[in-house]
This record gives sequence, structure tokens and C-alpha cells, in this order.
Amino acid sequence: MPDDARPISMQKASAARLYDHYLGGSHNYPVDRLFAAQVTALCPFMPDLALHNRQFLRRAVAQLAAAGIRQFIDIGSGIPTSPNVHEVLRDTAPESRVVYVDNDEEAIAAGHRTLRGNPRAAMIYGDLRSPDSILANKDLGNTIDFTQPVALLIVAVLHFIDPADEPQSLLTRYLDVLAPGSYLAASHISVDEASDLARGQLRAAQQAYGSTSNPATLRTKAEFAAFFAGLELVEPGITFAADWRVTDPVAADDPARPCFYAAVGRKP
Repeated sequence: MPDDARPISMQKASAARLYDHYLGGSHNYPVDRLFAAQVTALCPFMPDLALHNRQFLRRAVAQLAAAGIRQFIDIGSGIPTSPNVHEVLRDTAPESRVVYVDNDEEAIAAGHRTLRGNPRAAMIYGDLRSPDSILANKDLGNTIDFTQPVALLIVAVLHFIDPADEPQSLLTRYLDVLAPGSYLAASHISVDEASDLARGQLRAAQQAYGSTSNPATLRTKAEFAAFFAGLELVEPGITFAADWRVTDPVAADDPARPCFYAAVGRKP
């Protein structure tokens, strides 16, 4: 395990384990469950946010596979709560190759256990903020052919990147090495179009996350759109995660619905 991997801590909640807990997973500790109860008291729709986001990920992966993509890099993948990317692909595009990337020891350890014996999927250490380190990883290079199109998945991660870390520049570094015809799928929390009540609740949750290992930043729709500069947005463009190519729409008054933007863009 790299020396700078985020160590497993049972004293402070982590975003990876909280996300796992919201989705009904078992890779979390009492500190995470206690914090989740506290933050859900502040923002009752937090579990719904996680669910909408996970469902967007599954739909995006399925759509990209249908478009012919057979290589996927999931940065900030978190703990591999089922169904994950390789499981979505299992029936429709089993020849696909997947690399999961995270900087949390718990996520990496769980990923290694889950993927043991799977020749087409790997879990590697990496921090989105260190693109050179990730791109130089031998396991990534042995799994992904960068001369062919790749789907880069950065789902529910960018809001954990501080503006000082220049997320736009980081994304450009990754996109620059991808072949034409590659895609970026991303999602991000926001309160632009939330109700006054939901806006206040999500801001309270954001403040609470400041005490975890992963403080969060809310961004506007325009700021999220900037991450797709130079890419061709796939229909329906930038929309709510709960609405992106959905076949069973959530209720229009679902308070979580307008609090997560999502989009998929193609590199020309």
C-alpha cells in the first residue's frame, strides 16, 4: 500500500464508507453509521442522493458499452458496492476491461478482495489530484490500451476536489491522453435548482462533511458544465443525475432530484 494512501480510520468518517452505507453496503464502521445518522438528520435525502448517483453510473456505463466502449477507468471509485462497473458490463460486454482507482485503503483492500481472480478488472491506488502518478501506474497500463477509446468515470468525486486544486486542469490532464472517441462521465452535487428547504439541508450536510476525511464543495451548473469544455455532450446534455436517460422517472418533487448534476461528454 503506498505511504500516502488514506489510512483506514475508525475515528473519522470517510466518504467512501459513507457512500457504501447509504447504498446499503457493509464496508463501514460505527463511526460512519453514527455520522450518517447525524447528517441524515440534517439532510434527510442524503441516501437518495447516493442512490440517484449510483443509478446514473449504471445507466452511463450501460450506454457507453452500447456505444462500443470496452475500456473503463473509474477514478474515485470508492468501496465496490454492488453492482459496480464490471458487474454492469458482465452480461452485455463481458470482454470489457475496468480499472478502479481510489486513495482510501479501505476501498483498495475491498476492491482487491472483490476482483481477485478477475483478469479483466483491477483496483489500483491513486488520487484524482495526482494524474501523473495514476497514468504511470503499471497495472493501469497493462489493462488499458490508450490508443483505443476509453470511458473515464469521475462520478460523485469532483465535489471533493477543492478549487485550489484546480479540478479543471486535472481533468484536462486525463483527457489529453485519451484517444478520440473517448468519453467522460461525471456527476456533482449542487443546490442551484433545489428548493429553499433542500438547499438549506444540503448546505448543513456540506458543513458537517467538513469534519470528515473528505470536505465537500458545492458548484453551480455553469461550473459543472466547464468540466466538459471541448467535449461533445451526449444527449440529454447536462441534467439531473436522476433524469439522465432514465426509463422510470423519479417523482418531480423528490428533494434529492435537483441536487445532483450529471453528464456524459465525448472527445472529438
